[in-house]
Amino acid sequence: MIAGAEMMCDQFNLGLLKLASVSPESASVSISISDNLAVSCYADVKSNTVVESTARSMSPTSIRSGSYTDIGSRRLNEDQHIMIDDLSKHLGDAYKWGLASSFYALFDGHGGCEAASYVKEHAMRLFFEGSDLPQAAPAGASDDVFLKQVEESHNKAFLQADQALADECSVSDYCGTTALTVLIMGKHIIIANAGDCRAVLCRNGSATQITQDHRGLTCLQEKERCERLGGYFDEEGYLNGQLGVTRALGDWYMKKEKMLIAEPDVRQIVLTDNDEFMIIACDGIWDVMTNQEAVALVRCQLRQHNDPQRCAKELVNQALRLHSTDNLTAIVVCFNSHNLTPAAQTRFPNSRLFKKKPLNIV
Repeated sequence: MIAGAEMMCDQFNLGLLKLASVSPESASVSISISDNLAVSCYADVKSNTVVESTARSMSPTSIRSGSYTDIGSRRLNEDQHIMIDDLSKHLGDAYKWGLASSFYALFDGHGGCEAASYVKEHAMRLFFEGSDLPQAAPAGASDDVFLKQVEESHNKAFLQADQALADECSVSDYCGTTALTVLIMGKHIIIANAGDCRAVLCRNGSATQITQDHRGLTCLQEKERCERLGGYFDEEGYLNGQLGVTRALGDWYMKKEKMLIAEPDVRQIVLTDNDEFMIIACDGIWDVMTNQEAVALVRCQLRQHNDPQRCAKELVNQALRLHSTDNLTAIVVCFNSHNLTPAAQTRFPNSRLFKKKPLNIV
């Protein structure tokens, strides 16, 4: 039975390659601008809370995660990431929320690895110890007030990290990093993003993109914001012909005109019993795979072995087979295991489900 499921997973992987209309030996795929535009742009994501009727309560042991990174075809691997399934255990006495909490972060460096490495090394101080993060909900305050304070704290932490890179003599002004952080507190998720790393939620098998890609060619709002300040984008989508993103930490040689900013989009979602897992990955993954293709691959793998570490590795390997030209890092965060369908009963989707179509955004 399990062998049959493994064969179906292999067939599924080959199906992804066929989607690109190439052979497995020379796999490559490109995503057109029109495909990403509808996914990446939405009007107001500063504080967008989605509440479901069946919110789930999390325990410290119900979240599992795994990650994998690969240098790809680059000379250096400039990616850095953080995985903390049990934040209270990691912070010790400094943790006083009384909620089961987890923290994940992905930093995709450019112009060198120094900026990404610096932010990772100082992340606990920037996001928890040295920020205005509330240590506990004040007496009589609602969850909304507490969570709003957390959102504001993470916004401030991004700006502090950006300034710290400006003050750090070991980091060049021509070095920077994108940043995506995910803080899970009980049933609530606070996500902050600056750049083009992406978080995608699997909800009942469907991919839901929950972060915005800050690229001029794929996000109209970002394009208009930069152009109002006198900026331009070349044919490849590089801001002023120099940088592929419109938000990042560091890169202080471009910060003077204030077109490139470090302020993140911070938003909040509420986990439900229908939420299976989240994929957090750098643009090297999303350049060659759609959200739904990545979710289907991970879902297939989980039903085969239920190991998020192996899922993350297979996601990276699939991007390599599709000839991604960037560093590759993926984090898979599983929210449940009890609802997994046994491998012998798994039914995999046919290729029609992977044709380009509008994706949901929380």
